[in-house]
Amino acid sequence: MTIRVVVADDQGMVRSGFSVLLNAQPDIEVIGEAVNGEEAIARAAALHPDVILMDVRMPVLDGLQATRVITEMDGAPKVLVLTTFDLDDYVYEALRAGASGFLLKDASAGELAEAVALVARGMSNAEIADYLVVAEQTVKTHVSRILMKLGLRDRTQAVVLAYETGLVHPGS
Repeated sequence: MTIRVVVADDQGMVRSGFSVLLNAQPDIEVIGEAVNGEEAIARAAALHPDVILMDVRMPVLDGLQATRVITEMDGAPKVLVLTTFDLDDYVYEALRAGASGFLLKDASAGELAEAVALVARGMSNAEIADYLVVAEQTVKTHVSRILMKLGLRDRTQAVVLAYETGLVHPGS
């Protein structure tokens, strides 16, 4: 299965770089690019990608606002938010906006490709552990850190937050 991706970033070199890196993967195809949030919304509606790489800070309409609109669409793609800022507020806002994941722009090419594949597949902890060839405990540790950063007590609260923010919908 080929994962169809749209790259949304206001910096041309960044868009091109991500596109080249992702197109080099055998199971990923970049089908479009956007220079701002409005274009990202238009590309999502017209191209029906599986994943959108969404920069947080863009002109016209920022990535968080665009993510909110896109995740409300019928058959919405997964949104992987990209930023240069390692701030908890951005992580929380991205998730509240409906993003399926969050990645810093200084991630390696391999991390970027893996994040796109894992987000598109909606894998469990055990599946992620198998895929990354790490212990399931390692995945659980990362999940625990996410819960801590979001100020959540347990997975139940994470599920409630996911429903409240529209990250998941009943029956999905």
